Amino acid sequence: MRYEKIVSARFISRPNRFVAQVFLNGEEVSAHVKNTGRCRELLVPEAVVYLEDFSYRQGKRKLLYDLITVRKGDLLINMDSQAPNKVAGEALENGNIKLPGMSELTIIRPEKVYGDSRFDFYIEDENGEKGFVEVKGVTLENDGIASFPDAPTERGVKHLNELVRAMENGYHSYVLFVIQVSGIKLFTPNDAIHREFGDALRYAAEKGVHILAYECAVTPDSLEITKNVPIELKLKS
Repeated sequence: MRYEKIVSARFISRPNRFVAQVFLNGEEVSAHVKNTGRCRELLVPEAVVYLEDFSYRQGKRKLLYDLITVRKGDLLINMDSQAPNKVAGEALENGNIKLPGMSELTIIRPEKVYGDSRFDFYIEDENGEKGFVEVKGVTLENDGIASFPDAPTERGVKHLNELVRAMENGYHSYVLFVIQVSGIKLFTPNDAIHREFGDALRYAAEKGVHILAYECAVTPDSLEITKNVPIELKLKS
C-alpha cells in the first residue's frame, strides 16, 4: 500500500492518544495519530516522524496531517493501525501469504461476524475449504525481536478464543501478526505486558489455530508484507 503525499517532521509531544504535536517547516502543528496504542518507545521527543499531508484534500478533516511512520534508530516503523489489514488483504490476494491447510483462495471477504466476534477476513479456497483470519499489527521491537501486545488487550484474548471455537466447528483459523518493520529475527507474545494474551495464544496454537508472523518492507510512503518470521511461543521463566 502507498500513501499519497508524505512530509517529514520532528515529534514534540502527545497530549492525548489521538493527537501528536510536531515541528513541521519551522512551526508546531497537530497531527492525527493513527494508533491508539502506547507507542512510548517510538514517540519520543525529537524523533523523526513522517506525516501524510491532507492540506490539499482536507474535506471535513479537522487536522491536516496523519502521523504514519516513525524513525527508531536505523529502523522505519509504520504505526498506522489501519495499515496491517490493508497490506494483509493485498498479500492474501497476490499470494505473498501462504495459509497452511488451504490452497489458492477464491473468496477473501473482510469484516466477517462469527459468534460474538468480528474477524478481519473470511476466506474460502478452490476446494471449498473455509476459514477466518484475524490480523494483529505489531509495532513493538527490541533488538530484532517483535512482540505483541504493547498494552493489555481483552479484545485480543476474545478473538483467540473465538478462533478456537471456529476451528472446532470445521473452519481453518489463523492469527496473522503483521510486523510493521523489517529486519525481524523472532516474534514472541509479550507476556510481561499481558500474560493472559500469551496464554490464550499458546492455547490456541495447541488446539490447532495457525499462528503466523510476517514482517514488512517500510518506507516513508509505503508498506508491504515481505516474508514470514520465526515464532517463539514458549513462556519465558
